[in-house]
Amino acid sequence: MASAPTRPAIVVEGLQKRFVRRGQPDVIAVDGVSFEVPHGSTLGLVGESGSGKSTVARCLLGLLPSDGGRIEVGGREIRTAAPRDLRAWRRDMQIVFQEPFESLDPRLKVAAAIAEPLLLHTELRSAALRERVLELLDLVQLKPEHAERFPHQLSGGQQQRVNIARALATNPRIVVLDEPTSSLDVSVRAEILKLLMRLQRELDLTYVLISHDLPTIRNVCDRVAVMYLGRIVEVGPAELVLTRPAHPYTEFLLGSELSLDPDVKPKTPPVKGEANLSERPVGCIFARRCPLHEAACDAVQPPLAAAEAGGHFAACIHAGKPLPGLQPAASA
Repeated sequence: MASAPTRPAIVVEGLQKRFVRRGQPDVIAVDGVSFEVPHGSTLGLVGESGSGKSTVARCLLGLLPSDGGRIEVGGREIRTAAPRDLRAWRRDMQIVFQEPFESLDPRLKVAAAIAEPLLLHTELRSAALRERVLELLDLVQLKPEHAERFPHQLSGGQQQRVNIARALATNPRIVVLDEPTSSLDVSVRAEILKLLMRLQRELDLTYVLISHDLPTIRNVCDRVAVMYLGRIVEVGPAELVLTRPAHPYTEFLLGSELSLDPDVKPKTPPVKGEANLSERPVGCIFARRCPLHEAACDAVQPPLAAAEAGGHFAACIHAGKPLPGLQPAASA
């Protein structure tokens, strides 16, 4: 029996990404992000739009060049790799995007769409290629007849199953899921999540799940990293982060979550204003919106510090102290 890998599947240290805008201030999309993802586990990246979640994912896969830091995926350095090496490695790391229909070429039938990565990364052709396509359709619970349909002839859930099959075609070890269910109906969303969780168990996959949907994160992820203005402000086991938040921004996100009961109003804390991508304050990046703001917050950006035992960290001067508001009701 092979021993389990000792090195995490993904190691990111001090990742930086800046977007230059002509005539306007640069946007620092990712600012010193660090995290690890053990083999076979799921890390959730959460935060408002513009927090840097998708930029981290694209840097992780080499789809965007980063400006600094280190990215190690499957034991290989991604950030400084040559384009030819990245193309060869891409069979081991894939992505499933948010919009299932837009991710598929409307001119290609399902069989051709799934066959594309196989033609690029494997030697499979003719009957062997067709057999592998049908295997993949069965893996995502689609029927052989779906192979001859165009994307517009499929439902949204079926389209996303095709995208998942295509992502798994080359037997990757790592899959980034960028809001994979956000455009689907609630019932279909649950089916796709169950499929993804089953595939992870059966194929020993490592996931990075990007989502703003906290119930999805709560049900799927082992660990959660909360991002705000390009930085991780809280990270830890999903159960701890989502039931005992240690950063006011995480508390704000939890308070904004809608209940299934229409009579229950969100418990949103009194957070001020909106995130401004162009502003980079000297102190805590959340200070100007934080209801717990005090003078010390303006001096320096707090590093991630232990909030409690179990690998739970927060970048806040209040880390390790109970926050007012949602605790412990956020677990409801």
